[in-house]
Amino acid sequence: MIKGAKEEIIEKIKKLEARDDEVIKSVKETKKVGVKVLRNEEWQIENNLVLKKRKVYVPRDEKLRVEII
Repeated sequence: MIKGAKEEIIEKIKKLEARDDEVIKSVKETKKVGVKVLRNEEWQIENNLVLKKRKVYVPRDEKLRVEII
């Protein structure tokens, strides 16, 4: 993958995560307890990306998911 395209997709993921209720709840819980891992490692924050089960969480946005594929 071209580096520029990869960075663009990562930025889109970050912007959409802020609108996703599931992510917002998990990030708030993580910040509240002051750790980077939450719920038996189900949710993590790494390099300012939210991970779910050790994979980058892609918000429920059909257009973005199609672009990634």
